[in-house]
Amino acid sequence: MCRSIKTLRPPVLPGEATDEDIHAAALQYVRKVSGFQAPAAHNREAFDKAVRAVARATAELLGELEVRGQSVRRGG
Repeated sequence: MCRSIKTLRPPVLPGEATDEDIHAAALQYVRKVSGFQAPAAHNREAFDKAVRAVARATAELLGELEVRGQSVRRGG
């Protein structure tokens, strides 16, 4: 679906995903799902709220994943 969203876990990403990596992926996902590159002013709050929610869910997922028996846990 969102081919430009990169994998954010090792071994694909050599280090820990940064908050910027997670935000960029969340933004790309919300853009794809909504069909808006940048929302109109009346949709901005909903758009930004969705980006924050997807970023939180992504950070939570990365924090709980285990890859080949090794934790991928993020700090925080």
